[in-house]
Amino acid sequence: MTHRVAVEQPSFLVENDFQTINNLFQEQGWTDGLPIAPPVDEAVEAMLLGADRSPSEVLGKIPPIWADATVQKVAINAVMAGCLPEYLPVVVAAVEAITEGEFNLHGLQATTHGAAPLIVVNGPIRKDLNINCRSNCFGPGWRANATIGRALRLIMLNVGGATPGILDLSTTGMPSKYTFCVGENEEQSPWEPLHVEKGYEKGDNVVTVFPADCPHDVLERSSTTAVGVLTTLSHAMSPLGNGNTMLFADSILAFCPEHAEVVARGGYTKAMVRQFVLDHAGLPLSYYGPELGPWRKQQLELTGIHIDDDGRVPVALKPEDITILVLGGPGKHSAFMGAITRAHPVTKPIRLPKK
Repeated sequence: MTHRVAVEQPSFLVENDFQTINNLFQEQGWTDGLPIAPPVDEAVEAMLLGADRSPSEVLGKIPPIWADATVQKVAINAVMAGCLPEYLPVVVAAVEAITEGEFNLHGLQATTHGAAPLIVVNGPIRKDLNINCRSNCFGPGWRANATIGRALRLIMLNVGGATPGILDLSTTGMPSKYTFCVGENEEQSPWEPLHVEKGYEKGDNVVTVFPADCPHDVLERSSTTAVGVLTTLSHAMSPLGNGNTMLFADSILAFCPEHAEVVARGGYTKAMVRQFVLDHAGLPLSYYGPELGPWRKQQLELTGIHIDDDGRVPVALKPEDITILVLGGPGKHSAFMGAITRAHPVTKPIRLPKK
C-alpha cells in the first residue's frame, strides 16, 4: 500500500511504512538526523486546521536560498517535528519573526558561529499548550517546547536550504540547533514580562525569537543582596571568546526566580539591572593581549568608545541590547546567552484561529 507524502507541492507516493519514509527523508537530507513523523496528506491537512491561514500564504523568505516559507511548508515541517495542530500558530509567528530583516537570519544560517533561534513564548498560551517555563525549561520532557523549536529548525533546513556542512558552516554547532524553545516564567517574575515590555497586553499571546548562543549556567548560592547577585552575573558575561566581548552583540540574562526575587527586593527594576551590567561587565582592554587588544581597541573606536589599556571593554553598546527574562524553577542557577553580531530579537503576536 502506498501513501501520499508532502515535502512541497506536488506531493509524491511512497510505501506506507514508517521506516521506508524515514529512510527516504534521511537519504534526501530532509531531517535533522532524528526520526520524523511522516508528513502524509492527512497529517498535513489536520495540522493546517490549527491556524486560520491560507496554505499558499507566504510568511517570508528563508535564506540562504531565499525560498518562500508558505503556511503549507511550515505545516509540513511541523508535522515532521511532531507538533500538534494547536502548536502551529506559535511556529507560524516564529517564522514571521525570523524572516524580519533585523533578525539577520541569513547571518545566522551561514555563519561559522553556533547560535540558533531561541523562541520565547509569553501569554496565556504557555499554559494552554503546556509550554515549560520552569524546572528544566531548556531541557527535555515537554512536547510543546521540543517540537515547536524543532519545527523551526526543520524549516530553516528544508525551506532555507541550510544543510549542515554545506551551507550551514557552523564550526562546531550547538545542541540548541536541534530545538530551542521556552516560555517565560511570568508567574514567578517580580518584573513585567517580556511581551509587556514590548508594548503588548499581559493577556496577549506573543513570541520573541532571539539569535542566541546556548545558555551558560551561572551558579550563585552565596550572595543575599542584589549587588552580589548582579556582580556574579556581570562577571559571567565577561570572559574572552563570548560574542559580547569579541564583537558587540545582543545578550540575554535569564534570571532564575530566586535570583530575580533577591534583585527585585533590592529595589532593582529591569532598567536598573541593564545599567548595572553595562557599568560592571567586561574586562580591561589589557586582558585582550598584544594581538587581540589593538584590534578590539580599533573596533571600539569605530563605535565612538575610546579607552586606554586599563579601560574596561563593555559587553554592550547600550542597555537596550540586554534582554532580561525570568525562567526556570527552584535553585540558584541563572543563565546568560550571547548572540551573533548584527542580529537582533524580533517579537510577533501569535494569531490563533477563530473559534
